[in-house]
Amino acid sequence: MAKVSIQNVSKSFGSTPVLQDVSLDIEHGELVVLVGPSGCGKSTLLRVLCGLEEIDSGTLRIGDDIVNGKPPAERGIAMVFQSYALYPHMTVYRNMAFGLKIHGADKAEIERRVHDAAKVLHIDHLLERLPRELSGGQRQRVAIGRAIVREPRLFLFDEPLSNLDAALRAKTRIELARLHRDLAATMVYVTHDQIEAMTLGDKIVVLHEGRVQQAGTPLTLYQQPANRFVATFIGSPTINLLPARVIELAEQGVRVQLGNGCKFLATVDNTGLQVGESVEIGLRPEHCEVLSGERAPNLDDAALDAEITLVEHLGESNLLYLKTDDGQELVVRGDGNAAVRLGDSVIVRAVPEAMYLFRADGRACARLRPGNMRSAHAL
Repeated sequence: MAKVSIQNVSKSFGSTPVLQDVSLDIEHGELVVLVGPSGCGKSTLLRVLCGLEEIDSGTLRIGDDIVNGKPPAERGIAMVFQSYALYPHMTVYRNMAFGLKIHGADKAEIERRVHDAAKVLHIDHLLERLPRELSGGQRQRVAIGRAIVREPRLFLFDEPLSNLDAALRAKTRIELARLHRDLAATMVYVTHDQIEAMTLGDKIVVLHEGRVQQAGTPLTLYQQPANRFVATFIGSPTINLLPARVIELAEQGVRVQLGNGCKFLATVDNTGLQVGESVEIGLRPEHCEVLSGERAPNLDDAALDAEITLVEHLGESNLLYLKTDDGQELVVRGDGNAAVRLGDSVIVRAVPEAMYLFRADGRACARLRPGNMRSAHAL
C-alpha cells in the first residue's frame, strides 16, 4: 500500500474546468471518500488517479513515484466500477484470475491469490458459478475480488454500490468496511450517498465545482463545516438556514436577530463579525427542541412559533415539517412516540452550542464548543 499525494491538479474539458487546483494527501492505509453533487469532479479525480484522464497541470504521486503520464498498468492501482463488468462466459474463478493470467503469473500463484481473496469476501463457495447465477451483491464482491488479487498499491472505487437495492447496499457497505480493516489498504471511494461517506470514510473530501471545499473526518465535517455548502451537503435531512443580522458581539458568542424579531445567542467565535452584518443561522433538525402548547411567560426569546405542515413517521423518530410565523420553513426531528397532528402549533428552540452562523460569502464562523453538541428530541 502507498501514500497518495495530489498537488495543485487542474483538469479541463475544452473550455470547461472540471478540477481546479485540487490538493489532497491520502495517508497509507486510509479510506478516503470523495463526495459532492453531480458534476463536481469526483469521478474525474478518480479517473485522473487511475490514468484514464490526463491532467493539465499539477503533480500526482503514488508512494514515491510521480505518475503523471504513466499508463494505468504502471501505476499499481486497481479500480472497481459502478458496473460489475464481469465476463459472462467465465466462472467466478476465471473472472478473478484473468488479469493475473494475462500478466504472466504462474498457476500456483494465481490459485493462491484467488482463493485467498474469495475467502476474505466469503465467495469461495461460488468460484465455479457463472455471473448470471449470482445475485447483485455477489457479482459486486467478485468485481472487488478481481481487484484484490492484483495486490495493488491503491484501490479505487467508483460508486460500486449504486446498482444494489437499499438493504443489500447497507450489507455490502459493512462488508467493505470490514474488508478495508482486514487489508489495511489505501482506498479512494467515490459516492453521492452521504451515508456511505459518513460510515465508511476515515476522511471525507467534499467537492463542489471542481474545488475541494473541505477535507476531514466525518465528525469534523458534520460538527465544524467550513462553509455553507458543506453544512448543507453533510447531514440528512439537510440543515435549516434562516436569514438574520448580528445585533451584539457578546463574550459568550454572537447574538443575532431574525426578521420577525426573534433573537438567538450562538456560541461561535465573533472574529471579524460586525454589528448589523447579515448572516444565516444554521440549525440541524436533530439540534432543535420542539415544545407543544402555548408559550410560557418565562420562555426566553430564543424560540420560534411554528405550525406543523407535514409529519414523516420513521419509527424511532418523526420528521416534522414546520412553517414559522414569518413564513420560514424548518425540518425538525422529533420523538417518534409523540402524538402530533397537521396544523398543531408548536414552539421551536435551538441548542445554542449546536447553532451555526454563516457569513454572506458562505464561510462559517468557527465553533467554540463543538464537543458540547447534543441532540434535543422534541415533544
